[in-house]
Amino acid sequence: MTRQRIDRPFCRSASRSVRGQVRKVLVVDVGGTSVKIFASGQQTVRKFHSGSKLTPKQMVAGVVKAAKGWTYDVVSIGYPGPVSRGMLLEEPKNLGPGWVGFDFKKAFGCPVKLINDAAMQALGSYEGGRMLFLGLGTGLGSALIADNAIMPMELAHLPYKNGRTFEDYVGLRGLERRGKAKWRRAVDDVVTRLKTALVADYVVLGGGNAMKLTQLPEGVRLGDNTHAFIGGQRLWEAAE
Repeated sequence: MTRQRIDRPFCRSASRSVRGQVRKVLVVDVGGTSVKIFASGQQTVRKFHSGSKLTPKQMVAGVVKAAKGWTYDVVSIGYPGPVSRGMLLEEPKNLGPGWVGFDFKKAFGCPVKLINDAAMQALGSYEGGRMLFLGLGTGLGSALIADNAIMPMELAHLPYKNGRTFEDYVGLRGLERRGKAKWRRAVDDVVTRLKTALVADYVVLGGGNAMKLTQLPEGVRLGDNTHAFIGGQRLWEAAE
């Protein structure tokens, strides 16, 4: 009988101690259209398609396959939904079922830290003080960092105008419904309101749609999606 070979995670900490060494971190950024991965010491980002049927088990298998040839000790996962104290609170809206309660540590075979995807990118963008991060993508991701303490937030579904939410105006639905010019004006207004309300020293705008902006309000700068990978590594640096 022929046995099918199954790829397993190459986690050094699963087989031997890394005490006294700098940990190698595998960072996983889970999105509604793709899963992107990056590891300490690597120069390129690898990715694969996600989609509305992706389960956590399939995600882990895809990551292990995409990370073939890389070594890592620990894993950071940026999750598109609310996370509290390392626990997923809700199933993702744009992925398959089974995420809440899934044992990622067992699946990867090494220590895992879970964080909201916007919070992970915020952590990678942080330069001190009180920073508000807003992710302009399919929805509206948000996180606040104050004096090195990170607070993931769920501002997207707060009421804004005409019975609609902030996300309805500055997320992808708002862009498609109202057009680029009105969307930009809404982004300007929402960013200014939230910056004032949360007493932020500055705002970082991330997400794929942030690049569609032509002008930025005072105290606002563009982030970079690669900052998510910096944030994923900083998660473990803070722990150490």
